[in-house]
Amino acid sequence: MAEMNSNPVVIGITGASGVIIASHLVDEVLSKKIPVVLTASSASRLVWNDEMEESFGEALERWQDTGKFKFYNPGELSAPIASGTFPTRGMAIIPCSMATTSAISSGLSDNLLRRAADVTLKEKRPLIILPRETPLNDIHLSNMASLSRSGATILPLDPPFYLKLKTVDEIISFIVQRILVAMKINDSLPIAMQYRGPRYD
Repeated sequence: MAEMNSNPVVIGITGASGVIIASHLVDEVLSKKIPVVLTASSASRLVWNDEMEESFGEALERWQDTGKFKFYNPGELSAPIASGTFPTRGMAIIPCSMATTSAISSGLSDNLLRRAADVTLKEKRPLIILPRETPLNDIHLSNMASLSRSGATILPLDPPFYLKLKTVDEIISFIVQRILVAMKINDSLPIAMQYRGPRYD
C-alpha cells in the first residue's frame, strides 16, 4: 500500500474553461498525501488568468511547498511521465478541450500532456477525460467514443441536481470526488454525495 501511495497522480490542464476544478483536484489529491505531477498547456495559462483569483505561479508555489508536487511544461518531452516505465496511478485531463480530445484519440503525442495521456492508455492505467464543450458535434462525440473504447473514462462536468447543491464550490467538490472514485483513489463517494431518494423507471 505504501508503494502504491508513492505513485503520483498525473493531472493535465488544457485551454478550456473550468480550470478551477483542476485546482481543487490538485488540492484534494495532495491532502491525501499522494504525489501530483502536473502539466498544463500554454492556452490553459490564459484561461487560468481569466477565471482564477490566485495566479498560476502562486498556485505552483503553494503546491510545491507540500514536497509532493512536480510541474512540467508541455514542451518537456523528457519528463518522467512521457515514459511508460515511470509508475503512476493514472491521469486526469481537466478540463479537456476538444483539440486535446481529438489529438489523443488519433494518437498525436506532440506535447507532454498528450504524450502522458498516450502512455496512460498504453499502460492500461486510468485515464479520466473531463470534456468541456457544448453543444457537442459528431466529431467531438466520435473522438470521445474512440477514447472510451481505448479504455478512457469520459466524465462530463454534470452537476448532481438531485443533491440540491447550493454553491459552485459544492458542485466542484462533487466532481472532484467523482474523479477520485474513477481513478480508484476513493472506493466510493462520501455518504452525503450519494443518491438516496426514490428511483423512477
